[in-house]
Amino acid sequence: MRIRDAEIKDGAAIAALLGELGYPGTEDFSADKIARIVAHPDARLLVAQAEDGGVLGFIGLHFIVQLALPGDFCRITYFCVGEAARGLGVGRELEETAARLARERGCDRIEVHCHERRVDAHRFYYRQGYEESPKYLMKRA
Repeated sequence: MRIRDAEIKDGAAIAALLGELGYPGTEDFSADKIARIVAHPDARLLVAQAEDGGVLGFIGLHFIVQLALPGDFCRITYFCVGEAARGLGVGRELEETAARLARERGCDRIEVHCHERRVDAHRFYYRQGYEESPKYLMKRA
């Protein structure tokens, strides 16, 4: 397995993984979204690639400058390991790569918003050293 930057050709595989996360129907716009992320100077989209070239999982990152704090932060935007590859260390490798990239960008923390229904994901994050943070509020645009 190797961790690499996503490419537009990964669109179908990423769309399938998004379907596993509960976001079906992304095939029509995944290539455009991947292109936008790849071109964005403060974003990264990484995939875990199997020896056979298949995509095992992915993680999206956004690096955010903090005005009132000395360090910046990295937000995990989407993170999924395919069901068949779970428990094989793929998620750990993706998260560790994300943490390294965040440190290289001057980030002193990584944040992730993970819906309360994703209990298995919560266990993963706790094992990686994440802790709960204060309230998260959202408003639809």
